[in-house]
Amino acid sequence: MEMIHIRLVSPADLTPRAVGLLTGDRYVFNLIVLPGRARNPDGDAVECDILAGAANTVLRGLRDLELERRGSIVIEPVEMAFSGTAAEAERQQLGALAHAPVWEEVEARIRAEGTYLPSFYVYLVIAGVIGAVGIITNSQILIVAAMVVGPEYGAITSVALGIDRGNGTRIRQGLIALTAGFSLAVLVTFLFSWAIRSLDLQPEAFDLGIRPVSTLIDAPNVFSVVVTVLAGIVGIVSLTQARTSALLGVFISVTTIPAAAGVGVSCAFSSWREARGSLAQLLLNIVLLIVVGVLMLRFQRAVWRYIGRRSGISGGG
Repeated sequence: MEMIHIRLVSPADLTPRAVGLLTGDRYVFNLIVLPGRARNPDGDAVECDILAGAANTVLRGLRDLELERRGSIVIEPVEMAFSGTAAEAERQQLGALAHAPVWEEVEARIRAEGTYLPSFYVYLVIAGVIGAVGIITNSQILIVAAMVVGPEYGAITSVALGIDRGNGTRIRQGLIALTAGFSLAVLVTFLFSWAIRSLDLQPEAFDLGIRPVSTLIDAPNVFSVVVTVLAGIVGIVSLTQARTSALLGVFISVTTIPAAAGVGVSCAFSSWREARGSLAQLLLNIVLLIVVGVLMLRFQRAVWRYIGRRSGISGGG
């Protein structure tokens, strides 16, 4: 049984409408109202549990009351609940909609990844250097490690959400962070690779042009497009369904970080064709992930909205 817990601080004049909305919904349980008990902001404390599949309708109604502006709304996941009434309502009335994403929660997760602290740029640089070592030493393990360390997918999904919601500020912040972060990663990997070349520390195989790892990165083709599109689909679905194991698979499927590292390494070793190929790979991946992200967010909302209509409930989208 999937449920969420909601805590509200409601101004006294809004409480009757908020409580009326909650008591009138058959998927709301364990409603508690404590008049005048909340502080900062002051108001009435209201708590309840809601079946996750029907939560979108309730949350939309609460926000229409402007509770988040005049009071507050806090959403928490319920790890375990025992309620025969709730379980019966979920099984008999919600059907497939029981597994619908709570869109406020999904967007909150994406927005959290769209906060660009100094650590975002540090991780990008470190991932780039790891990727550079992997390219120079022909180590596929290090390339995978670089993909896992890179934090860029959070920024990409944040831009996609901004486009989906028409939020120009979020789009601008995300694109600036991606541009600045990847530029810094390319610069540092260039300096690192230039130092390796100056000290003649690169492996002999790399000098001889035996670069199987680099060839996979700097030659974008139809397979690059297929992998990126599929990874983008899995990434958004895993975010909406909160499946971190699948999201990790996305991180190690998309060659954004290795491509940025490839640009730096290729420039340091004066391999201009490879540098152009790596840059094309980087831009291709970023653009495709953003486009697929926007399309998948809208597609999933449409699918769950359709399921909700078929179930007679408007909570899917």
